[in-house]
Amino acid sequence: MENDKKLVEQAKNAPSGDMRAFDKLVERHQGQILANCRYLTGSADDAQDLAQEVFVKAFFALPKLDRVAAFASWIKRIKVNHCLNFIRKRKGKTFVDVQDPVTETEPELRVPASAEREVGAKDEQARIREVLDELPDTLRLPLIMRDLDGMTYHEIAEALKVGLSAVKMRIKRGREEFRRLYDREAGDG
Repeated sequence: MENDKKLVEQAKNAPSGDMRAFDKLVERHQGQILANCRYLTGSADDAQDLAQEVFVKAFFALPKLDRVAAFASWIKRIKVNHCLNFIRKRKGKTFVDVQDPVTETEPELRVPASAEREVGAKDEQARIREVLDELPDTLRLPLIMRDLDGMTYHEIAEALKVGLSAVKMRIKRGREEFRRLYDREAGDG
């Protein structure tokens, strides 16, 4: 199996229109990028679009990728910044719950919920998602960046534009709150 560095070099040097090397990079990393877009934004509906946009940004920025930088960490930084920008733009907007009895009668809002079924999420994954969705952004985002993306505390502080001690405290509180909510959910089931 070809490593990421080799694929990046092949993608950079490929003739115009030859996407084979970049497609292999996408195939290798798309699952994690998609899942993390979902966890970061709390929106399964937006995750697919966001993940695709991340790879489009990566494709056009590929010539700028430093030889020593690892593709996996580079694409994670693009993903985190893209999702954070999405969250910032979304703040202050009102969203309609399509399962609300009042909105369920609106024909424009009736769309079959096939995406979740197609993904075939396991019960445990669904439970983790629900618990993560309950966490406020201030705790959820740094927790995901650290535990799912493997980012350093310093990288998280830079991305969120907060101090290092704030990141550490938010991750600690996020883990505690996640455990509390997860245990509560387990008690309900």
